[in-house]
Amino acid sequence: MKLDLLYEIDAPYPWSDLPHPYDQREAEQRAYRDTLEQIRLADRVGFNTVWLVEHHFRENRSHCPASEVVLGALSQITERIRLGFGVTLTPHGFIHPARVAEKVATVDVLSGGRVEWGIGRSTPMEQQAFGVDREKSRTEMFAACETVVKMWEERYYEEHSEYLEFPSRMVTPKPVQDPHPPVWMACTSVESARLAGSKGLGMLSFSPARPLAVTAGDIAAYREAAADPTPLTRVTTNKVAGYTLVHCADSMDDAVANDVWSAVDWWYRGLIDFVLKWEWEALLPEPDQIAETFPMLTRPIEEYNDQDMIIVGDVARCVEKMQRYADLGVDQLLCYVQFGKLPHDAVMRSIELLGTRVIPALEAYEPRR
Repeated sequence: MKLDLLYEIDAPYPWSDLPHPYDQREAEQRAYRDTLEQIRLADRVGFNTVWLVEHHFRENRSHCPASEVVLGALSQITERIRLGFGVTLTPHGFIHPARVAEKVATVDVLSGGRVEWGIGRSTPMEQQAFGVDREKSRTEMFAACETVVKMWEERYYEEHSEYLEFPSRMVTPKPVQDPHPPVWMACTSVESARLAGSKGLGMLSFSPARPLAVTAGDIAAYREAAADPTPLTRVTTNKVAGYTLVHCADSMDDAVANDVWSAVDWWYRGLIDFVLKWEWEALLPEPDQIAETFPMLTRPIEEYNDQDMIIVGDVARCVEKMQRYADLGVDQLLCYVQFGKLPHDAVMRSIELLGTRVIPALEAYEPRR
């Protein structure tokens, strides 16, 4: 199992420790500076891929709406680490397929062919802001994906379909990877996992705070479907990537001193607040389902570490916990290391320990699937 990183570029509330109590600009600028420095270190110590999200209007949590800009910058200051779009919001209401083709291929050119491309359709808050029809968003996502890869593969491309009226044009540049970069799909349920496998797409499991047994069921459904796919593109990606919060320290005492539990609590509560504020009515309209949906409201955060739903500890503990993910069939574990108000130095040390000590241990481990 390989180790990846995933970045949302958090700018956590409160900003009151800054010169001005509402200085959003300084918080964001600092987060971006820290992100670039952390990923440069990850490149040096052997991480496989770094994935940048695309989210819009997500105050406090995710201040990364233009992943292609960050990945373009990373293409010039890194040498080996692969650069993942995790993911582009792909339905037509978000963006014209030609723009997706252009920006993903440009990063592939700048990086010498290091791009991984993930597709997704987001959630109600962003869909509503861009006028995306949720009921049609999945169909549009797959249609746009097919359009993008044809724009890469064909010298001139033309389309007259239900979703797009596009005259014959040469879409430039073409990607370095031939015929195109690997394609992944954001998956948040067993249904979407099965769908990704059936279409020959990699599985990006974006479902945190779930017992490993549930994740195992999603992976099993994906593998079954991926065994006999009808590929959406000419590049078949039979791989599983899953993400979780990760903080590796020299000792558990050091992790506690870094205030890791407050950072974990910030992440979970931020997720809950976001869903309740923006998406509850669209996703789960019954009020009595809140406690059932968010058990972390009444359970201690440490319990999620004990159940390996998150990974916090010293090197030995992190290796032990990550081996369980490898046993489930995870090919790439996306480590979300920059969350909450974890100090930048602590995140840098976590990346260093993961690269120099955890990655070699995982390379020597034979999963018991």
